[in-house]
Amino acid sequence: MRPSNTAAAIAARRTQTKEKLDRVATAIGQLRRDCGRLTVRAIAERAGVSSTFLYENPDARALVQNAVTDSRSRRAAAGHAEHERIEATWRERALNAEAELTRTQKEVLAQRQRIGELMGQIRDFDQMVPGESVQHLISENTTFKHRVQQLTQEHRKLQERLEGARSNLRFSDKRIAALEAELLEVRPPSPGGAEVQQLR
Repeated sequence: MRPSNTAAAIAARRTQTKEKLDRVATAIGQLRRDCGRLTVRAIAERAGVSSTFLYENPDARALVQNAVTDSRSRRAAAGHAEHERIEATWRERALNAEAELTRTQKEVLAQRQRIGELMGQIRDFDQMVPGESVQHLISENTTFKHRVQQLTQEHRKLQERLEGARSNLRFSDKRIAALEAELLEVRPPSPGGAEVQQLR
């Protein structure tokens, strides 16, 4: 082959390689915009090149490696953000339930104290006031007892809700932790053939 023909062939191969690299970079950008999974096969199909080219060409291999690493980092960051959002939601629910529980407990205590005062008044006035006044106190005492029963039931329901919120929060933490561990499971690239194996 003549020197001029050899130079022309080399130039043509370089041009072809550059076009392929440009298509690879474009394909990576499109997959990112489409939220597609960045794999060697997906990039090769989108760019219209062979998987062998992505493995053997150093520039193409570097493009794919950087894209895959960046994609994993983005997924890990998204998983962490979702974990923070879920945890904040359940934390707020738990705090609201605890606040309502505290309020109910205070009201139950106040009602019980009031019942005690009324019972004392009934005993004191039993022989000192007309029967009608005693009946009024008894009726008021009964009303307070019913109210205490209602508050006790609300207290029990709030405790159940609080336990449910805490249980959901624990389950959410375990699930998100498992997803983060799965997303962050990235082995460091090894030299030579091991690096190619990781891309697969």
